[in-house]
Amino acid sequence: MPRILIAASGTGGHIFPALAVAEALPQCWNVRWLGVPDRLETNIVPDKFRLVTVNAGGLQKSIFHKLFRIFQLISAALTVTSFIKRQKINIVFTTGGYIAAPAILGARLCGIPVILHESNAIPGKVTRYMGRLCHLVAIGLPQTTALISNARTILTGTPVRKEFTLTQPIPNWVPKGSGPLLVVIGGSQGALGLNQMIRPLLPSLLNAGCRIVHLTGDKDPDRGQIHHPSLIEKEFSNEMAGLLQHADLAISRAGAGSLSELAICGTPSILIPFPQASDRHQDANASCAAATGGAVIVHQHPPTENTLRETINRLLNARLRKNNASINPLTEMSKKIQKLAVIDAEQRLAELLIALD
Repeated sequence: MPRILIAASGTGGHIFPALAVAEALPQCWNVRWLGVPDRLETNIVPDKFRLVTVNAGGLQKSIFHKLFRIFQLISAALTVTSFIKRQKINIVFTTGGYIAAPAILGARLCGIPVILHESNAIPGKVTRYMGRLCHLVAIGLPQTTALISNARTILTGTPVRKEFTLTQPIPNWVPKGSGPLLVVIGGSQGALGLNQMIRPLLPSLLNAGCRIVHLTGDKDPDRGQIHHPSLIEKEFSNEMAGLLQHADLAISRAGAGSLSELAICGTPSILIPFPQASDRHQDANASCAAATGGAVIVHQHPPTENTLRETINRLLNARLRKNNASINPLTEMSKKIQKLAVIDAEQRLAELLIALD
């Protein structure tokens, strides 16, 4: 029975694609999961797979912090090596991030193959520095290939949860009515900057007949200040597939996982890249989506500026002429953003892993 160690930690952008791959593997495979204490995976993974945790983190901040992290990495790599040997793991799969480093080192020390998946347009530090140690680097966006040297790459797309590929009903708590449905999302951890941009616009959008679902995250102190029957504010939703499939317009960060979900659901989007993302990788992700014509980029700005307001109004109110008929530009955007969609990404990755067994 094949034994695989999956290393994915921290955010939904790392965890959910890995879960999709794990669930695409044959049922006879024995799956173990490597994570970090007190991160999102500790709430999600134990219901599905056995989770083991090690301490891992980035090398930012002072030289003393970096030295601490280096010693921590060495300790974690040795722990992973011991675990691989005890559990007789024969393949490692990781979706990058801090946890990938000890997973890759452990696999190399044990002489077993590792596949690394890089979902972002600009590869992360672990991919750039350690991709050469991997049997294969699978990538989510074609633009990434040119930025990865000394590693074998293959384009697979970024996996999404199975429900995104199936037709879903609109959640029954979504505001009823015929007005356009706007879904505002900031990723698995929320996005205060995005929330502060959209909140002053809510009254005028609601008065214009829009229905709005605002997923704020759990750190927004201003949630609940606006009351309107066509507005729903929630920390998060586990019915994202149904929301995105029925949304007329999404306003979102530009994480690679979010882009994959938007593309597969065909959701026209305004993308607001997180400006502090490492290497500005969300800007690059957003540019890939905007190049299809299915998304518009608005850079994060103070709530007093009008760029986001003007962009929303333009998309909701514009009409295009095509074949002597008036059409909604959002309909055209929906078709175009699907150019990014890879519906079977998890199956492609599962087949790569099966071929290594």
